[in-house]
Amino acid sequence: MSRTDHRTPNVTGLRPRSKLVHGGIRRSSFDETCEALYQTSGFVYGSAEEAENAFANDGTRHVYSRFRNPTNAMFEDRLAEYEGAAWAYATASGMAAVHGALLSGLRSGDRVVAPRALFISCYWILKELCPRYGIEVEFIDGTDLSAWEAALSKPAKAVFLETPSNPGLEVVDLRAVCDLAHKAGAYVVVDNAFATPVLQRPFDFGADVIIYSATKHIDGQGRCLGGVILAKDIKYATEVIHPFLRNLGPTLAPFNSWLLLKGMETLELRVNAQTASALEVARFLEGHAKVERVLYPMLPSHPQHDLVRQQMSGGGNMLSIFLKGGKAEAFNTLNGLGMVMISNNLGDSKSLITHPATTTHSKLTDEEKVAAQIKPGLLRLSVGLEDAQDIIEDLDRALSQA
Repeated sequence: MSRTDHRTPNVTGLRPRSKLVHGGIRRSSFDETCEALYQTSGFVYGSAEEAENAFANDGTRHVYSRFRNPTNAMFEDRLAEYEGAAWAYATASGMAAVHGALLSGLRSGDRVVAPRALFISCYWILKELCPRYGIEVEFIDGTDLSAWEAALSKPAKAVFLETPSNPGLEVVDLRAVCDLAHKAGAYVVVDNAFATPVLQRPFDFGADVIIYSATKHIDGQGRCLGGVILAKDIKYATEVIHPFLRNLGPTLAPFNSWLLLKGMETLELRVNAQTASALEVARFLEGHAKVERVLYPMLPSHPQHDLVRQQMSGGGNMLSIFLKGGKAEAFNTLNGLGMVMISNNLGDSKSLITHPATTTHSKLTDEEKVAAQIKPGLLRLSVGLEDAQDIIEDLDRALSQA
């Protein structure tokens, strides 16, 4: 019997890695192997009645790429299949995803609880933007469960967190915080960028919304910007998040969606390989004479190692390296590297390193840097796909010269 489902493959029953290859595919009448790129802003109708019906039945037909695009839909559906989400929406960047996921559900008078340890742009939205609209934000120590209990002992509308955090790799107890948040009436938004969907599944612990900077590991090759919001509750997604995004327009370009679709095919392979190398690098650095401390989730020395093992299947590719010599030694080390490149991006196939205090988190006050553990000697390393021994040797040479 000939196949009749080849244009929209059924991924039900497939294992996760297979869903990263086949999920969301909608083949055109040309029966292409590679996903098609629908580089179009609009769509045409055969009649006025067809156009009227398309707008009356919102979402059943493509009408405008700001609302929905076939290539974007393939990317959204593929990640939703892999993550176990009921709904997904691709955005122009990771920060567009943070903004949409968080602000879509907030009104003046609402209250948000979040850890202090956040990526600086996320911190800015909560510290600077939310109060402009009468939204109260309480920052706490995300690693302290008693701080969460105290903050969520009174009503709240939202909880926003990232775990592990950028760049301090602080880990939040997802299950406990989600339980506390829901009792307080709050929905929980988790930035899962560092862990990736390969290594951590926030929905399994009670999260309501997950966001990614797809620029990072999902693309994984430094080619494009992108973000995505995933939701567990289809009603909340379509009634609260989607109208906000549809009308404000932080839509991902179809070409970027196509690149991200291709990146997803190798996501597990890349993340698992980078994770294995990162553990080797972390073990080497932990014993280096010029290194004061290494933070890596799967090292037994990580202060939340037991929690990490409960909610992550691997430590990821990100390391926080604290050098004994402060900023001067950090800069000398960066300048002595040959293969590992200085860049504020992460999740790339190439190993990248940056000095957060003077780059990604440079706009924080001195007091905020202290609270977030952004010290002068801190380097953030994103381990790539090079041979782990080459990464180690490059770091060793640079540290020795410093």
